[in-house]
Amino acid sequence: MMKKMSIPTSKTSLVLFLCQIISALDVPLDLSQPPTITQQSPKDYIVDPRENIVIQCEAKGKPPPSFSWTRNGTHFDIDKDAQVTMKPNSGTLVINIMNGGKAEAYEGVYQCTARNERGAAISNNIVIRPSRSPLWTKEKLEPNHVREGDSLVLHCRPPVGLPPPIIFWMDNAFQRLPQSERVSQGLNGDLYFSNVQPEDTREDYICYARFNHTQTIQQKQPISVKVFSMDSLNDTIAANLSDTDIYGAKPVTERQPVLLTPTGSTSTKVELRGNVLLLECIAAGLPTPVIRWIKEGGELPANRTFFENFKKTLKIIDVSEADSGNYKCIARNTLGSAHHVISVTVKAAPYWITAPRNLVLSPGEDGTLICRANGNPKPSISWLANGVPIAIAPEDPSRKVDGDTIIFSHVQERSSAVYQCNASNEYGYLLSNAFVNVLAEPPRILTPANKLYQVIADSPALLDCAYFGSPKPEIEWFKGVKGSILRGNEYIFHDNGTLEIPVAQKNSAGTYTCVARNELGKIQNEVQLEIKDPTMIIKQPEYKVIQRYGQVSFECIIKHDSTLLPTITWLKDNDELPDDDRFLVGKDNLTIMNVTDKDDGTYTCIVNTTLDSVSASAVLTVVARPNPPFDLELTGQLERSIDLSWIPGDENNSPITNFVIEYEDALHEPGVWHYQTEVPGTQTTVHLKLSPYVNYSFRVIAVNKIGRSQPSEPSEQYLTKSASPDENPANVQGIGSEPDNLVITWEPLKGFQSNGPGLQYKVSWRQKDVDDEWTSVIVANVSKYIVSGTPTFVPYEIKVQALNDLGYAPEPSEVIGHSGEDLPMVAPGNVQVHVINSTLAKVHWDPVPLKTVRGHLQGYKVYYWKVQSLSRRSRRHVEQKILTFRGNKTFGMLPGLEPYSSYKLNVRVVNGKGEGPASPDKVFRTPEGVPSSPSFLKITNPTLDSLTLEWGSPTHPNGVLTSYTLKFQPINNTHELGPLVEIRIPANESSLILKNLNYSTRYKFYFNAQTSVGSGSQITEEAVTIMDEAMASRQVDIATQGWFIGLMCAVALLILILLIVCFIRRNKGGKYPVKEKEDAHADPEIQPMKEDDGTFGEYSDAEDHKPLKKGSRTPSDRTVKKEDSDDSLVDYGEGVNGQFNEDGSFIGQYSGKKEKEPAEGNESSEAPSPVNAMNSFV
Repeated sequence: MMKKMSIPTSKTSLVLFLCQIISALDVPLDLSQPPTITQQSPKDYIVDPRENIVIQCEAKGKPPPSFSWTRNGTHFDIDKDAQVTMKPNSGTLVINIMNGGKAEAYEGVYQCTARNERGAAISNNIVIRPSRSPLWTKEKLEPNHVREGDSLVLHCRPPVGLPPPIIFWMDNAFQRLPQSERVSQGLNGDLYFSNVQPEDTREDYICYARFNHTQTIQQKQPISVKVFSMDSLNDTIAANLSDTDIYGAKPVTERQPVLLTPTGSTSTKVELRGNVLLLECIAAGLPTPVIRWIKEGGELPANRTFFENFKKTLKIIDVSEADSGNYKCIARNTLGSAHHVISVTVKAAPYWITAPRNLVLSPGEDGTLICRANGNPKPSISWLANGVPIAIAPEDPSRKVDGDTIIFSHVQERSSAVYQCNASNEYGYLLSNAFVNVLAEPPRILTPANKLYQVIADSPALLDCAYFGSPKPEIEWFKGVKGSILRGNEYIFHDNGTLEIPVAQKNSAGTYTCVARNELGKIQNEVQLEIKDPTMIIKQPEYKVIQRYGQVSFECIIKHDSTLLPTITWLKDNDELPDDDRFLVGKDNLTIMNVTDKDDGTYTCIVNTTLDSVSASAVLTVVARPNPPFDLELTGQLERSIDLSWIPGDENNSPITNFVIEYEDALHEPGVWHYQTEVPGTQTTVHLKLSPYVNYSFRVIAVNKIGRSQPSEPSEQYLTKSASPDENPANVQGIGSEPDNLVITWEPLKGFQSNGPGLQYKVSWRQKDVDDEWTSVIVANVSKYIVSGTPTFVPYEIKVQALNDLGYAPEPSEVIGHSGEDLPMVAPGNVQVHVINSTLAKVHWDPVPLKTVRGHLQGYKVYYWKVQSLSRRSRRHVEQKILTFRGNKTFGMLPGLEPYSSYKLNVRVVNGKGEGPASPDKVFRTPEGVPSSPSFLKITNPTLDSLTLEWGSPTHPNGVLTSYTLKFQPINNTHELGPLVEIRIPANESSLILKNLNYSTRYKFYFNAQTSVGSGSQITEEAVTIMDEAMASRQVDIATQGWFIGLMCAVALLILILLIVCFIRRNKGGKYPVKEKEDAHADPEIQPMKEDDGTFGEYSDAEDHKPLKKGSRTPSDRTVKKEDSDDSLVDYGEGVNGQFNEDGSFIGQYSGKKEKEPAEGNESSEAPSPVNAMNSFV
């Protein structure tokens, strides 16, 4: 039966696999062999004195070995000690302590020997020591009285235990004492204070020693520390001295660093190779010194160097001889520095370069055992044979000792033995057993027959051919049934028989044969190799940032060999997913619902098959608004400032950008929080300026990109002392409300600006440019004061000063105000009008004297209105228009005038009170302009060769009409335009019969009016001459048919009935829903306009130039009619109708669309009427 084996593909697994198969040649256990120690206790074996002692010694051999022990160099007879037993088929000793034995009685050095007929193997020297956790010696501890700023060392001096205890400091409540750059524990367990502070005063400094082996903790007596501050020392001295004595302790003085440990300027340190090097420097000083480490003449090893205990401890792991040298620690503060140089020497206990390996030889063969070791100092090498120094061991003519090598020549079966190599120096020793086994055996293949190997394509394939034989067999590999021997660079042949294919391809699959032969025989074995497609993650999970309580998904889509069954496992931070229903694992994805902060981490998708494993990871970052700051503390309290500090809350994976500080004034506005300031997110303290007479509380809000945190808990309250006001009211103004008064107003100070109780205001005023004294009055906390009996509109100097019960604010600045205004007295004179064109005029006037304005000059208003149109000779309703020109302007533009009209205007001056009298009316006329389009164009009475045209005169002739112009041209079936014909028509005509037209032909007509200025906009229409007279009669007679008359009467009757019903419902209070909708959705395009509302009509027609299409939107009477509209007035002044620039020029502009020339395209403004549409199909 074929056995199946999967070869791992990862680098780590491959190395482990190679270590297993490429090892020393093992002798099968069914063959004779010397003993081999397989398991033993450690050299330094510390045991728990409360439990049985188990000293391990296991070995293998053929025949099975027997065991014996020595203790302290002499034979240990276990049969004579009832407490000691040896396990069956084993050399392991069990010393019974739990049934009356004492561990101390069995302390010593033990060594095990395993022996059979082919030799003896020995174990290391095993030193047995019971652990010890002695009690602290009782001592009387005096309280420590220390001056603030001095250094202090609290000694622990723990009892000597085995192994040494772990030291830590706690208080009576079993809470660890906080440590910092200022206060820290040394390597010896003492507690060092670089400088003491008042808060260090306490009576429960307790040193604890934990003995891990016995799981016990010993406690030292509490140590008391009393720190005297300078203030308390001064008070104590003052109480004991008379008033005439000079007293006072020196204040806390800053001191440059001094090293507390190690002492002196230099010291030495010896450490063994491979151990951890710990160097320590702790310094006293004020301010607290900072420690820095350097290596003289070199660099600290980058990947093995660590700093601990606030950089007071330098830690280098896995040290080697290259780490020897001088290490300098430098303690520095603002006053200076101190340093210490530690000379480090790295020694080395012996370590192997080449350990001896078992040797299997056939009779007559040669071989060597090599034992090479190094150390500092250089270790000595000694050999033993079967546990006896080789110098006194039985002689063997086949061996020769040459220092660290034993040479064997022409060995015989009696040469089998176990040799021990011992390499030792003052720091330790190494002991290794290696046997020489002389055997004569034909080849054996230990790998099972027909073993199946499965590997992933493009990965190494290792085909095992474990063998044994003596002499050592030669191994050859073949592929296929009749394959040749494998050679070449594409294969690697290992000494243990393994065939390695470094990069296995699909064509590497097949049957491989391993052949082992020596002089005693030959044997072969076949194995099978299958190549599988690799497993791949074709869509990996991606980095995700998600807000708290959101939903996130990671994808993991794979591709794999069809014969392999993959399993997908999701991990979080290299551990199993939490047992939570929010984690939903799908076929190729992981979904996390309602994400919380705990979900933050690295998620890994692992795909495993029996042959390979692939993985991909992605980080999930859960972001949220920061947690609120906490532990708000107020320090440095002064009358006008304070320091606020806080501890930031968790930023929730989104860095804090800034902190907002708010304050509450519990004295004036309790419960209302105001913005104070904000600081960058890296800052956790702020210096705040304060106002007097405010009961402050502060809170801090953290801000990140996600949003603002909840406010912190409020700080303690701080009430500032009262003071006179620092500032005066703002926005002081003086404006009269009547011609004989002056109203003085200001913005009152806010509550916290008052600086104290009894806030009032001193209001002062005097007339400007008059040698008057100041008049003052003190008013309550209001915002207005009225001065009566003032002359009209004169300037005043005004000032308002704040005061409270503690005094006045600084002298306020003066502002200028005016007493009340009155209406202007005179009208502008010399009004002149200059007509620029038919729609624009310019008006001029002389300014009025400023004294007559009696107020602030705001500008001038021009009132103008249209008297009549000169073309109609009829008056209309007069609607005045007003233009305002700000400032001291003496001219302005009047836009939007109607051509050929008579206007009147007057001008008035304006101040803050109102308008003055009007100037005399000025009459002016506008010249003629171009007319608007004819009001309608109707085409009737079509015959075979004629059409009748009727039209209405322009709604706005804008002058005297001189004539009309008619242009027309035929249109064929492809909408191409024919030649254009133009006819001039007298202005007094309103109809025209066109004759000599082509029958059944469509024509397009263009019609406009002219004045002496030019042509106006045109109106267009289309019509068709008929094919014959019968068609014409049918078109005319339809209106006289009886059925048509009856239908029209029925429709009229139905409409009348509906109107009566609506009228009755409305009188009953009902509502007409259609009317409501019409009122609600009135079309602005069909709203009626005033004749003089100043709106331009744009007389272009979007459909004028489009060719005739089926359907019609033209009224059935073939009339094209524009709504009446006046030219628009884009006002040049301010106020109701327009706006001017500073120079009076007009800002706005107006334009009207013009009809394109007829020859520009075969377009039509309107579709044909139903009759024409019908004719077009003839």
